[in-house]
Amino acid sequence: MCCLFGVIDYGHSLTQKQRNHILAVLSVSCEVRGTDATGIAYHSHGRLCIYKRPLPAHQMRFHVPGDVWTIMGHTRLTTQGSEQRNYNNHPFRGTVSDGMFSLAHNGVIRNDKTLRRKLGLPAAKIETDSYIGVQLLEQSHTLSFESLRRMAEQLEGSFTFTVLSGADDLYIVKGDNPMCLYHFPNRGLYLYASTEEILRRAICRLRFRLGEAVKIPTQCGDILRIAAAGQITRGQFDDSRLLPAWPDPRWRRFCAPWELRPTVPVKAALSYLDELKSVAPAFGYAPEEIDRLAADGFSPEELEEFLYCGEL
Repeated sequence: MCCLFGVIDYGHSLTQKQRNHILAVLSVSCEVRGTDATGIAYHSHGRLCIYKRPLPAHQMRFHVPGDVWTIMGHTRLTTQGSEQRNYNNHPFRGTVSDGMFSLAHNGVIRNDKTLRRKLGLPAAKIETDSYIGVQLLEQSHTLSFESLRRMAEQLEGSFTFTVLSGADDLYIVKGDNPMCLYHFPNRGLYLYASTEEILRRAICRLRFRLGEAVKIPTQCGDILRIAAAGQITRGQFDDSRLLPAWPDPRWRRFCAPWELRPTVPVKAALSYLDELKSVAPAFGYAPEEIDRLAADGFSPEELEEFLYCGEL
């Protein structure tokens, strides 16, 4: 369980100091979902820069150059691959024919080793399950809606990805893990974080006002591209490996209609809960307590909020 966050100042309305302030406040707000490592990716003078350390966000010092308008970030709660080996931390670097890109992931991929063997992908020193996303995109030799769709449809587990292209376009591949995207049209600005609560908290902590925010809807199966000039275009992928089919009718009061898919194998419904149970001890709860709350009818999203915020 990690946190994705970022800033897209397509209107170039913020000063360098303001962008760095937003980045600091937003990253610290994201610590509730991960303190093991923090990283950002951006382009400066035509070069992809990735700065990451095995440190919580409040110990990081971001000094993003003045020519940077799009910043992609990540705070990590380690599930696979020690954060002390910095190459295991997000964002990751990849290369396609279009140039270099960076990728960050929230979730747990369960078939990364299987895919690596099946597709003959090269061995990598990076131990993090998320890195399979980079390898699948590199195998496609391009970064596009089509290559992102192919990547997403091969993965089993849970995910939401952000990918920063060499052209400074930001892609959001929205799986069954949360994502909240706000647009500030008067500023020519987008901000995002893994949950709306985190995003709102960060905005309230800023030293200046951004104006009215418009929430951009995202659903599981969406691929969004936010161009460097601010336009949003959309694609889709088949999310049937991710979305659950809850057999207990009590879940219906918590699930949106698109989440109720009776044709999806029941074991897919368990991946999100398994992920929550795997990190529960870090918050002082036993996995059995998560099982009991799920049996009482609480949704995975509500259980996640319980772990991070301490209330249901």
